[in-house]
Amino acid sequence: MMNKLKSLALGLAALVALGASPAAAETLRVGMECTYAPFNYRTADGELAGYDVDVAKGVAEIIGANLEFVCQEWDGMIPALLANKFDLIVASMSITEKRMEQIDFSTPYRVSIGRLVGPVGKGWKLFDDAGKPIAANFKGLKVGVERASTYASWFEAVLPDAEVVFYDGNDPMYLDLKNGRVDMIMTNPMKAHLSFLSGEGEGVGKYEFVSPAITEDKFFGPGVGIGLRKGQDELKAKLDEAVKKLIRDGKLEEYALKIFPFPIHNEAWAQ
Repeated sequence: MMNKLKSLALGLAALVALGASPAAAETLRVGMECTYAPFNYRTADGELAGYDVDVAKGVAEIIGANLEFVCQEWDGMIPALLANKFDLIVASMSITEKRMEQIDFSTPYRVSIGRLVGPVGKGWKLFDDAGKPIAANFKGLKVGVERASTYASWFEAVLPDAEVVFYDGNDPMYLDLKNGRVDMIMTNPMKAHLSFLSGEGEGVGKYEFVSPAITEDKFFGPGVGIGLRKGQDELKAKLDEAVKKLIRDGKLEEYALKIFPFPIHNEAWAQ
C-alpha cells in the first residue's frame, strides 16, 4: 500500500512540475456585446450583468468550467467565434437555419420574437387582422433595425421594398427614433418594454408597440441558444444538459424574474 501511495505522490509531483493539474478546470471564453441591457451589459461598477451573463455562469458552474468574457460587436460575433476569438456565444442570439449553416447551438434558453416600436397615436395600419404585414402601408416610413440581426433578415425577406436603416447597436437606433431620424424600430419587445416603454423609461407616453409580436420560426428560430463552433459534439452535449438542468432546477425562471415579471423560456425545452 505504501509503495502505491508513494507512486501516486510522485506522479502528482511530476504533473505539478510540468505545470499541469489533474483537476484543472477548463476555461471557456464567452463572447457577448456587453452593451445589450438587460441581457448583457456593464453596471456602473463595470461588472457584467444580465440574463445572458447569469445563464453563462449557471452553465459554467454545472459543467465545472471557468469563464472569461469577451466583448464583441454584434455583426462580427459569428466571424469572431469562427476565428477562435472566443469559444461560446451567449449573447441573446436566435437559433436560425442561416446561422446553423455556420455554427451549432445548444438547447434554447430564451424565447426569440420581434416587435415594432413607434410614436404614440400615428394610427398606422401596418398589419392585417391575421398579423401579416401590409407592404404598401410601409411606403414612406423609415425603419431602424440592428445590422446582421434576425430583424434585418425578416425585413429583407418579407418587406424587401421597405426603407430600412441599419445600426451597429441598439443605443444609436433608439437615439435616432427619439430624434425622428427613423419612424419606427424593430427590436426585442422584452427589452423595449423594460427599458423604454414602462416605469421611468424615456418612451413612456411617447412611444408604443405598433405591431403584433412577430414569431416566425423561419427568421427567429425556436429560441435563443448558446453558439459554438461545429464539430464540438462533446461540448454541445454538456451545454444541452446544463441548459436543461437550469430549466428543471428553476434557475432560468429565477434569472428572468430578476428583470421581468414573467419567465422567458419554455419548460418543454427541458425534455
